[in-house]
Amino acid sequence: MEHARDLTLLPKAHLHLHFTGSMRPSTLLELADKYGVRLPDALTGGEPPKLRATDERGWFRFQRLYDAARSCLREPDDIRRLVREAAEEDVRDGSGWLEIQVDPTSYAPLLGGMIPAVEIILDAVDSASRETGLGMRVVIAANRMKHPLDARTLARLAVRYADRGVVGFGLSNDERRGMARDFDRAFAIAREGGLLAAPHGGELTGPASVRDCLDDLHAARIGHGVRAAEDPRLLKRLADRQITCEVCPASNVALGVYERHEDVPLRTLFEAGVPMALGADDPLLFGSRLAAQYEIARTHHAFTDAELAELARQSVRGSAAPEEVQAKLLAGIDQWLSG
Repeated sequence: MEHARDLTLLPKAHLHLHFTGSMRPSTLLELADKYGVRLPDALTGGEPPKLRATDERGWFRFQRLYDAARSCLREPDDIRRLVREAAEEDVRDGSGWLEIQVDPTSYAPLLGGMIPAVEIILDAVDSASRETGLGMRVVIAANRMKHPLDARTLARLAVRYADRGVVGFGLSNDERRGMARDFDRAFAIAREGGLLAAPHGGELTGPASVRDCLDDLHAARIGHGVRAAEDPRLLKRLADRQITCEVCPASNVALGVYERHEDVPLRTLFEAGVPMALGADDPLLFGSRLAAQYEIARTHHAFTDAELAELARQSVRGSAAPEEVQAKLLAGIDQWLSG
């Protein structure tokens, strides 16, 4: 048995982390107290809530908890704190680059409108990056439960801030609702503006939703994408085109997509040559952060340190990090492995 190296020291990039979902449980309790918000019991028990999102009711419950947490972010200071703490947690887990995903629509009413909301978020990211040394950028995500015209407006806004830290455009929420192709114009606007297309697909629904992301939205990355494992031809397509899947093992099990950690098809994707970037998704609700995802690959899927190093490399290559940042992280990964 090889000596297991410390996974928090393995340099890596984090490409799938949602804004509110990145919050520390202790911060949520403090903010709820500050604003007199009565949180659902599931968020105050000190344990991650029991979730199952594979049916409509389960997803609705997950969204309700997420919305309750989001309602505690009301002032620019709360946003700054959230972003700084997300950066600190990532640094502690060995991340050298973080792309945090946000739908600014949800925060706009309390922050004075869409443009002020985006500016507050980007300023917070800029400060947190300087304070912690973590490379940090933003993926602006549309909500597939809303009208595709809203997504176009959001895409135009995202493009306007491409030189201020927005690197990608996403599409989140329940992938059983809203067809990918309804959002094709929004994604075209984002891509023409130089943003990376990174929609969610292949988590709550099967391989077809991943194909739709590729065919209709020209995705460069897929949020989740694990269900592609059920279709060998799709796996080959992802591998041939080197489309990175942002795989979130703890989240997949917490939401009931797979029963056990062993059931998440990490090996299937890895051995098919599909690049992966392990992500924490919503640590607030799923109870585990970035390094823990690598721990899952080691413990439940018998990934060796050499394979874990390759997973970290794939996360870096799939990121929007500038070449010199990628080179530095890749050199750090080699060092970790030879150490």
